[in-house]
Amino acid sequence: MGGNSAQLRHGFRLAHADSQRGRGLAIAATLLLALAPVCGGIAIERATLHQYEDGPILPASHVFLPGENVFFSCRLIGYQSAPVPKGDGRTVNLSWHLEMTDPDGIAIVPASAGAIAEPVTSRDKDWLPKFVHSFIIPGFAPAGTYRIRIAVSDLVNKTEFSTDLSYEVRGRLVEPSQDLTARNLHFLKTEQDGAPLKPVVYHPGETLWARFDITGFTYGEKNKFAVEYGLAILRESGEQVFAQPAAASDSNQSFYRQRYVPGALSLELKPDVPAGSYILLITMEDKVGGAKAETRGEFRIER
Repeated sequence: MGGNSAQLRHGFRLAHADSQRGRGLAIAATLLLALAPVCGGIAIERATLHQYEDGPILPASHVFLPGENVFFSCRLIGYQSAPVPKGDGRTVNLSWHLEMTDPDGIAIVPASAGAIAEPVTSRDKDWLPKFVHSFIIPGFAPAGTYRIRIAVSDLVNKTEFSTDLSYEVRGRLVEPSQDLTARNLHFLKTEQDGAPLKPVVYHPGETLWARFDITGFTYGEKNKFAVEYGLAILRESGEQVFAQPAAASDSNQSFYRQRYVPGALSLELKPDVPAGSYILLITMEDKVGGAKAETRGEFRIER
């Protein structure tokens, strides 16, 4: 991030600009799956989500916070056991595979797999094999129905079973774009997110706050992106009275593609700033793809 303050003429000073990484996401989960065995083969007796390991089963109304772990557990039925070579006991030999995907079927985290190879005795007739897994929903995941694809195999009797567990994600709505652009530009009275100003009017001595989302940028290897944005203030006539060409930047790479970058900026309005109509000009540059774009928002200063 560059240039978080600048003193220029005409009553404007850049007070703050940031990308506000990781804000604005909440997740509501549909959390219980119960299935009966099929034809005596391996099957899933219950698959559930939890807030922490071995925690209570979460109701469908539960909402996860951004960046929290999701804990998954699954119990199996319909399995068979086999004699242990050169021994008197028996053992189970099971395997499992999980894929966690977004509403478009894109993996949000790497797939996970494991095995259950446990000795069993006659005293274990009511024992149900269980496996657990945890993952983090990406901070910029879009809203929609997410799925956990569950596949299990019994290597003893050569049977397989698969199904989905779905849950809802309530994320921020940022319309995708084929070209570099800014979405959802709005002005605020304070730094805290709230209702956009309507009409957009400020007074000398106040601070102008604005938020927006940059999308449509290019990705490099491992979903790497890099964007930079600046700003300028124009009079209604088009005359430039303030500029900060490189106000902030953001870059990252991740397994799951980050689809937008939240941007924020603020301007201190000096007590002697002239009243009138102004234009906030936001300039953007895609450092990976080389594209440039701009967007504008109008505001007034009244005494």
